[in-house]
Amino acid sequence: MAHYRDAVTNYDLLNLGDFEFQCGVVLTDTKLAYRTYGELNPEGSNAILIAVPVNGTHQDAASIHIDGENRAISPERHFVIIPDMFGNGLSSSPSNTPSPFDGVDFPSVTIYDNVRAQHRLVTGELGISKLKLVTGFSMGGLQSFHWAAMYPDMVENVVPICGSAKCSGHNWLFLESLAAALEADSVFDSGRYMEYPEAGMNAFCAIYAAWAFSQEFFRQEGFKNLGLESHKEMGSVLAQFFVPQDPNDLLVRTRAWQNADISDNPKYNGNLEAALAGITAKAIVMPSSTDQYFWSDDNKDEVARMPNAEFKEIPSIWGHAAGLGISPADREFIDDAIRELIG
Repeated sequence: MAHYRDAVTNYDLLNLGDFEFQCGVVLTDTKLAYRTYGELNPEGSNAILIAVPVNGTHQDAASIHIDGENRAISPERHFVIIPDMFGNGLSSSPSNTPSPFDGVDFPSVTIYDNVRAQHRLVTGELGISKLKLVTGFSMGGLQSFHWAAMYPDMVENVVPICGSAKCSGHNWLFLESLAAALEADSVFDSGRYMEYPEAGMNAFCAIYAAWAFSQEFFRQEGFKNLGLESHKEMGSVLAQFFVPQDPNDLLVRTRAWQNADISDNPKYNGNLEAALAGITAKAIVMPSSTDQYFWSDDNKDEVARMPNAEFKEIPSIWGHAAGLGISPADREFIDDAIRELIG
């Protein structure tokens, strides 16, 4: 079977060499995939980093944040850097790493690991010392928070979209239900599957479909905006994006999301208040008003502890998917906030 990321082309690979993950495992010949768009200006002042969502590559992040006319972020004005997370099939992942770290034996990964690798890309490979903006949707929002907390002197502005500084207990349990559904498939065989665990992956998608959108979205039959005739088709729509993927890759990213915490590192030693206070960048934190993953009240609490932050809720029935900008109104609301921040 062809690799599910084979259709993704036109990107670069940074060889990180021996990379020590937060779990203590050292992976040799570690790779970070990335793509850049536009050109760095002579002053080096127009660099923007966009972090990818859980199911995304640099191509998906570009379609969310920069594709289309009159976007707030544009390769015509900005030098855009989009790194791919570990476990997404392009950067080092269970599906593309040789033994003894292939498959289920791949190191456990944190957002902290991803952002440290991205920092090496930005500063070492690209020679950039300041980022005009760091932004991203969903897991991109988690990475944005981490960037601003870990490297406050580099990040001038930050816009986490439908993300949080720390995965909440409710969010953690949702993600655990996804993992449990996949792992319950006997074909999965604790990650050592010899054939594709379709039943587990379909269960994963059915659960995800119910949570990615809001109750109001379903009440208003929002699925019709996706060209569907019934809510019963929603799981199959999610399957179009998830089912081609390697399940071990998907679990690596799911666990990284579950354990996201900007204070769980040597810089802050578990002190979340200190980590939030350490975010000196100008920030606009943007939850969706109907998100079932990242609750607005959690973002309100975070903003209250950040010195230069504004809370700006996306008024949408699209739930977590508001951050994808499928609705033109949602996309324009997000772009307006970014324009307000960076001009």
